[in-house]
Amino acid sequence: MTLHAPDATIRCVQESSIPPNPRSRRMTDTAAAPSTRPAAFGDLEPELATTRRVLERVPDEHWDWKPHEKSMTLGRIASHLAELPYLAVTILQRDEFDVVNRPKTTPPANREEVLRAYDQGVAALVAAVDAAAPGSWGQTWALKAAGKTFISMPRAAALRSMGISHPIHHRGQLTVYLRLLGVPVPSVYGPTADEPFGG
Repeated sequence: MTLHAPDATIRCVQESSIPPNPRSRRMTDTAAAPSTRPAAFGDLEPELATTRRVLERVPDEHWDWKPHEKSMTLGRIASHLAELPYLAVTILQRDEFDVVNRPKTTPPANREEVLRAYDQGVAALVAAVDAAAPGSWGQTWALKAAGKTFISMPRAAALRSMGISHPIHHRGQLTVYLRLLGVPVPSVYGPTADEPFGG
């Protein structure tokens, strides 16, 4: 398989062009989590903040680019990451989610719209986590398609899988796209070739 990078030279994203993160302090302050939140979700805000740092690097000029004909486009992966906090909210507020009956929305068309949707979803997710009743975490949640159950697990496990691990997976894909496009990759769990840890 041969990967073809675009001919255009990518310029480093300027900080002034990135919409501010309205939850930057809350998203990194795990000590502020209420006692009703399971300790296993102490990494929620740091993971959300890290995903936003990666989304901030998405270049609008390559929104439709993809490394392979079977791959998602850059814009689709970024948009999907912006959608996932809303899925996590449904895990906390409903007993099931049917992908066939999900609301139809207009997908983001650029980085600014992705960040706006992501920030709104993150705010709703953190509020839902903090509002969850202590006894709700062990209740069963199900993912369905046209009424057929594909996944059924305790709500806490569903949030870990769909709300944290799933975005981490797509965030990793997105960092590869950025590298292939020549966009500086931000630090995630440690330094990258472009940025020291916490840079």
